[in-house]
Amino acid sequence: MNPYHIFKFVPLSVLQILARFAAWIIIKIPSLSIMRTVSTNMAMIAPKLSTAQKQALTKEIIYHQCLTSIESIKSWAMSPEWSISQIRDVHNKEILLEGLANPNGMLAIVPHLGTWEMMNAWLNQFGSPTIMYKPVKGSLTDDFVLQGRSRLNATLVPTDGSGVKAIFKTLKQGGFSIILPDHVPDPSGGVVVPFFGVETLTSTLASKLASKTKCALVGLSCIRRDDGRDFDIYCYRLDNPALYDRNTETSAQALNLAMQHMIEDKCSHYMWGYRRFKHIPTLGNPYTADQEALANFIHKNNQTVHADKSQHKQ
Repeated sequence: MNPYHIFKFVPLSVLQILARFAAWIIIKIPSLSIMRTVSTNMAMIAPKLSTAQKQALTKEIIYHQCLTSIESIKSWAMSPEWSISQIRDVHNKEILLEGLANPNGMLAIVPHLGTWEMMNAWLNQFGSPTIMYKPVKGSLTDDFVLQGRSRLNATLVPTDGSGVKAIFKTLKQGGFSIILPDHVPDPSGGVVVPFFGVETLTSTLASKLASKTKCALVGLSCIRRDDGRDFDIYCYRLDNPALYDRNTETSAQALNLAMQHMIEDKCSHYMWGYRRFKHIPTLGNPYTADQEALANFIHKNNQTVHADKSQHKQ
């Protein structure tokens, strides 16, 4: 038996206690990679926050990321019905239903915000989505994750050209797919546009699919409730015409801005432990950059962003 299956027998409340304890330990060790990554991300996207504010936000992010990790593992171990039972409220559900009824299909835009794996089972109730699957490191882990996702009413396709064709076909037939568009792509599959004011390599897959099919775009997130019990799903209408622009830089930038609006309201629930900005043309990789070079970049970038905002107001 795969050792991960032990998670099936441990109550979620117990796993959450363990996750909070793990987060408490991580926070005590600033030299850990995840702590340095979160701190670097906060320095770039929120330069105006005080040191105390950044530390408090970093602490919240670590707690939420540890909880999301353990909750995702639990959802893979359990039946889809169990995951569905964890969903309490769905906000603006009519947006999702309108998207699903679109004859051109629907593309669910799901950033790494909240416990998105818990939401997968709930979303699969509405049809049979085509979803890309990239094998994870380690055969035991990959087998476990693949088994969990294979229980869903979804068609899993590889993260290559054949997978893209399968999603395109699904949308053309009026079906739906789910995309996590905030991954760092290979340079050939991305463009450099702002994300939270930082020019960085950004995937163009969702933008190209939207432009070619004119499918509905619906933002989705699954957020843990304040009491730590159960989850709420939030639906966002993404209808900015720029999202469908044939110019990939224009559409990718519009999509980044749409995701930013989704994330800003629940910032501590976003996976800031991910090295989202590791391809910055004027800096390189900020997570390995010299501290002085990073500080200079943040200062200059903040001035540029402030100047751009001033021009838009005029």
